[in-house]
Amino acid sequence: MALPKRQASGEAHRPRPQDTDRHIGARLRERRLSLGLTQQGLAELIGVTYQQAHKYEKGINRITAGRLYTIAKALGVEVSFFYDGIGAEAGAFAPTSKQRRLLELSRSFGSITSQRQQEALCSLARALAGAGVQDNLQLEEPAAAETLGAVTTAS
Repeated sequence: MALPKRQASGEAHRPRPQDTDRHIGARLRERRLSLGLTQQGLAELIGVTYQQAHKYEKGINRITAGRLYTIAKALGVEVSFFYDGIGAEAGAFAPTSKQRRLLELSRSFGSITSQRQQEALCSLARALAGAGVQDNLQLEEPAAAETLGAVTTAS
């Protein structure tokens, strides 16, 4: 096995991040954001520092097979999730306006600290989606019931 080449300064030459590493990091970041997690939250889930999580997302540090498996399980996806779209042309993916709104909604929802407000927002979303919320949802929070009532009477 060949040793890493030494630079003039005597330090080992570090290979530049590969496209695959950057792609996996981007998919990691995408999944983390869709779950409303911070880098610190991700780091705690997978047992690394937030600096290491940042390096994984940027593709600066490669993710070992075992660590990728741990990350996949922690984020509720298959390992293959991180490789989806890897053959696509660079820059070919442009999120739709719906995807951008969904990401914004996810980030905003994650910032809400009140469980009561989160539940009210979920009830509102179900009502707007026409999921038959009134028929089969037992509301435990009065604020959620008021919000739902206001939405359904406005429809």
